[in-house]
Amino acid sequence: MVTATNVSEETGQVLQPYNFELFQDMRPFLEEYWAASFLVVLIYLLLIFVGQNYMKARKGFSLRGPLILWSFCLAVFSILGAVRTWSHMGILLLRGNLGQTVCFSSHIQDPVVRCWSCLFLFSKIIELGDTAFIILRKRPLSFVHWYHHSTVLLYTSYGYKDKVSSGAWFMTMNYGVHAIMYTYYTLKAAKVTAPRWLPMLITSLQILQMFMGAFVSILNHIWRQDPGCHSTSKQLFWSCVLYMTYFILFARFFHQTYLMPKVKAKTKSQ
Repeated sequence: MVTATNVSEETGQVLQPYNFELFQDMRPFLEEYWAASFLVVLIYLLLIFVGQNYMKARKGFSLRGPLILWSFCLAVFSILGAVRTWSHMGILLLRGNLGQTVCFSSHIQDPVVRCWSCLFLFSKIIELGDTAFIILRKRPLSFVHWYHHSTVLLYTSYGYKDKVSSGAWFMTMNYGVHAIMYTYYTLKAAKVTAPRWLPMLITSLQILQMFMGAFVSILNHIWRQDPGCHSTSKQLFWSCVLYMTYFILFARFFHQTYLMPKVKAKTKSQ
């Protein structure tokens, strides 16, 4: 991979961008048609209903090979995104620029941030394919799964359009968690034994992400008068509503999946 040499450090860039990170800016197009995300979510929910009804009288497909490839590709993508975005944010933090990491608008034109935020938005559409594997394999489809996929896509589109300042941390944390999560899914699909604590760690990180996301949104609102830190009460409201619902749902999932079985097993042994 060859780094681009035609960009000067004088532009205020934190990381030297790679050639592929210098593609044409799609922000104007995506900002204009951001409302199409509602149509995508509507189609997604309709396909869930149609797919579940179609599979009712049919045996679930194995799809082991496609699932391994799917999870592996998303794992590699998430790892690359995590490395680039965490490197960017890490350098800013080492420079003592916490405010700049929170105030996304101040460094949104950085080629690395611009590239990976655009790819992040598209990835939320692609990740809807996770649900197809659940339905076609006749696995239980939980409310937290389709609610999370739907609302993350909508909020990401909205945040991208409005240049929500806290979006940098939302994107960076999500890349990091998904890098671990899809690696685990790849191992699970390939029937490779992973550490028993790994799925618990992933859910714990997801819950921690909700705390940090709400914290950054509040910080962003406090610093909203600073240059590049534009924020509105509407942005703070929707951020807090989503993070609160995510926290409740993931905490409930954690309790039902990892704590209740242990309590039942302990009760039986007594």
